[in-house]
Amino acid sequence: MKFYPAEQYQVACNELFIRYERDIKTLVPNVRVEHVGASSIPFAVSKGDLDIFVGVELGELEDVIGRLTTLGFNEKLDTLRTPELCMLESISAHDVALQVVANGSEFECFLRFRDKLRANPALVQQYNTLKMACEGWSQEKYRDKKSVFIEHVLALK
Repeated sequence: MKFYPAEQYQVACNELFIRYERDIKTLVPNVRVEHVGASSIPFAVSKGDLDIFVGVELGELEDVIGRLTTLGFNEKLDTLRTPELCMLESISAHDVALQVVANGSEFECFLRFRDKLRANPALVQQYNTLKMACEGWSQEKYRDKKSVFIEHVLALK
């Protein structure tokens, strides 16, 4: 696994987010679309991918997932799937993931994590250090280590 400093990927990810946000809102006007993940956090290192939070009403989740697949996304099968959360991954050349989340659910943690890091540069530095220490690791081992950090940040008051 390779990580990049913010100056090498964030501008491109922000431009890509704006394009996807427009396309998603055109397709499903009543959803919340927010930039999440490392590319949304100033100075965060990243694999260079783009994560997008799509907040929907619980009863509309499955319909919205079906519509989003028309934008070139498939359901990600090797990750958590619940009635309130579905991860979609791009089948295009861009490394883009959509977190389709029921509004008000526990999975709004994507937003809380982003906001806590945006508000605390020391946490961003800790996150960067963790990521750089994982360079060359397997995806599974990296995810396990990252999950512990995320849980720690979310538990902070």
